[in-house]
Amino acid sequence: MKKTFIKMIPIALTLVMLSGCGGQASPAPATETTSAAVSESASETLKETGTRTVTDMAGRKVELSDKIDRIGTLGSVGVLNAFVELMGSGDKIYNQMPASFTKNDSWKMQYEFAPQIADGPLFESDNREVLIENIIQANPDVCFTMTKDTAELLERNNIPCIYLEWKGVEDVKTAVALMGEVLNKEDMAEKYIAYFDEKMAKAQELTKDLKEEDKVTVLYGNPVTFSQPHVIAEWWITQAGGMSVTNDGRTDNSLEYTMEDLLKWNPDVMIVSNAGLIDEVKANNNYSGITAVKNDAFHVIPTVAHVWGNRTVEQPLTVFWTMHHLYPQLMSRESLEEEIKYFYSEFFLYDVNDEQIDEMIGR
Repeated sequence: MKKTFIKMIPIALTLVMLSGCGGQASPAPATETTSAAVSESASETLKETGTRTVTDMAGRKVELSDKIDRIGTLGSVGVLNAFVELMGSGDKIYNQMPASFTKNDSWKMQYEFAPQIADGPLFESDNREVLIENIIQANPDVCFTMTKDTAELLERNNIPCIYLEWKGVEDVKTAVALMGEVLNKEDMAEKYIAYFDEKMAKAQELTKDLKEEDKVTVLYGNPVTFSQPHVIAEWWITQAGGMSVTNDGRTDNSLEYTMEDLLKWNPDVMIVSNAGLIDEVKANNNYSGITAVKNDAFHVIPTVAHVWGNRTVEQPLTVFWTMHHLYPQLMSRESLEEEIKYFYSEFFLYDVNDEQIDEMIGR
């Protein structure tokens, strides 16, 4: 492994305001008034070091320490952790993932990229409420969120917080450039942006000779609940040379449809989030006439740093993975393996093994 991880040991702050609580910090969310004393202390600590000002994607001016050693992620934790890990800084993520991420082993690779988070404090409750006292006690150098309310809450408590936004495809490059500035990894950010453009140009070159009538039609999402979770899938399916059956020019992030729609679309391939959905579809005779079902053309989208089918810095790999399953003559398994190995080694500083690659690629 290229990466040597240093397990971070939390430093407990002495909270004068907790003297009436037996000296124990409560995991419940704090009010802004009860946390003010500690917030001022954290702010004073920041002023003792060199600082700089960074403008986030909401136009907020955020004062940061010159040195970033402890990072918090809130809200879209999978997406945000992936951004940090892309910079080769996964060992600086301090908080553990909320319960909604840890109820199954789908996110096990997060503990490969950032093993110390298993012992980190919770920054959000089971219902995703921000645990502000826990954050103040942890005293992160910076937090990242994709929720403006969270950014403003932390700002009011003198916790440096960067807001990231990802609405259009190109936003990923803007967010990566900002991440590079915050983490003092501008060179890594520039490398990724060049990589992204290079790989998309490669995908375009590989698929340029596909005729419209020969393109494979694809359904991504959950064919049992009749939902497509992310509009970005319309982009990566197209980049891979496929035709998404749900691509009607929509701008809303998620889409719901009906069995009648699915039968009418009759996709050649179904890409789903977990193998259990395949079993459910096969067991239901209502799906039996669909081409993908008749040909057993199912694939399970990988979840590595994040779900490849949703918003993730791993999106170039999503394109090549999809291309391999739709047109193996254009993207061989060997070529896909090389793309995967390079990406995680170069950016995440992590060498994936053969077993991990087999699981990512699937059948």
